[in-house]
Amino acid sequence: MIFKKEDIEQLEQRYRTAFVNSLAGFRQAVLVGTKSLEGNSNLAIFNSLIHLGANPALFGLINRPESVQRDTLQNILDTKEYTLNYIHYSHHEKAHQTSARYEKGVSEFEKVGFNEAYHSNFFAPFVQESVVKIAMKLEDTISIPINNTILIIGSIMQVDIDASLVGTDGFVSLSEADILISQGLDAYFVSKGIGRLPYAKP
Repeated sequence: MIFKKEDIEQLEQRYRTAFVNSLAGFRQAVLVGTKSLEGNSNLAIFNSLIHLGANPALFGLINRPESVQRDTLQNILDTKEYTLNYIHYSHHEKAHQTSARYEKGVSEFEKVGFNEAYHSNFFAPFVQESVVKIAMKLEDTISIPINNTILIIGSIMQVDIDASLVGTDGFVSLSEADILISQGLDAYFVSKGIGRLPYAKP
């Protein structure tokens, strides 16, 4: 089966969305925690986390078009702080439910059953149940005109992780903690490592 560009463009909208999104493969499922200036907590699942660099330590997130209310983006723009939370695969149903469009001011933490956790001197909430908790500071946003999405660029301010997951060479073994990963908009998996290889040389 071959899908040409024009074939993809003519697919029914929901079919096309599922096809292209899942075609991108397996990605980190991350819960993004934010809080509004009014003090309302917010939690949303993303599968667009991107490593942008290690020095400085930067991660990116793609925010979908602002055709509907985007509390996560607005809270990040207003407060310049957010959290990235990796969770155990057993929480996949609650994590998925954070994608529901709750009314503004309604906390997804409360609605889906996750608990808020806070670290000193950091405004945004973490997911208490998460295996890895990362505090992020907004550094920049870049608009992508071709599809009206926004690249959110943030620097890592703090990482809360079990020391047993971090190797002597700095490698983080997320698969050892059965971290939730995703494909498309509604499929969830757990990863299994098959080994690490030495630095490749000619």
